[in-house]
Amino acid sequence: MSTTLNGKVAIVTGASKGIGTGIAKSLAAAGASVVVNYVSDKTGADKAVSQIATDGGSAIAVQGSVTTQADVQKIFDEALKAFGRVDILVNNAGFYEFSPIADITKEHYDKMFDVNVWGVLLATQEAVKHFSYNGGSIINIGSLVSKKGFPDTVVYSATKGALDTITSTLAIELAPKKIRVNLVAPGMVETEGTATAGIKDSEFEANTIAATPLGRIGKPEDIARVVTFLAGDDAAWVTGEHITAAGGMY
Repeated sequence: MSTTLNGKVAIVTGASKGIGTGIAKSLAAAGASVVVNYVSDKTGADKAVSQIATDGGSAIAVQGSVTTQADVQKIFDEALKAFGRVDILVNNAGFYEFSPIADITKEHYDKMFDVNVWGVLLATQEAVKHFSYNGGSIINIGSLVSKKGFPDTVVYSATKGALDTITSTLAIELAPKKIRVNLVAPGMVETEGTATAGIKDSEFEANTIAATPLGRIGKPEDIARVVTFLAGDDAAWVTGEHITAAGGMY
């Protein structure tokens, strides 16, 4: 059974590239109208919108930082102005920066918690205001690192561990409003970010592939398909779940 999102409206934060763009395209292909949120990469966001339009979908790009309440309100206001409703929120916007414990600073900590945790709370708070009486679907993008330790990722991993707890808690808190809250935890995924970080074709990538039962790292569409399922009515009885999409690595 393929997921149908006809008539639904989705906001995907941090969707100008990588996993976010993959999710936006997948939701649009399933019939949703999509808000492609970005902070600074307008070119990437416009490209994603253009690709969605070329494929017969509907999307707009909206600039705004999830760390700022006024920007979050603007993102939702633009969604309502363009499409009249909001049904799905994908909290994908994230920031990562690796550092050994000896070098951690308050700035390092704040940068990641502001985007990865506070941003999720702000966007979720706003979504709850605008979902209809029929409820909605919130999908948080976590990470394998919340369960499997990797060196030099203690703060980043802590933000993703917080998302695990946020998901479980809000699934219970928002259930009376018919709002489902789930989390998808990717393993390593081939994106612009992994290339920029020097991970592509590195020893770390080779070791990760060797440790992955399915024998490869992920692609954005691998994550996007799981998110699209959770967004739709096929997952109407699913909430509070943490789905690891990492090719069998745990």
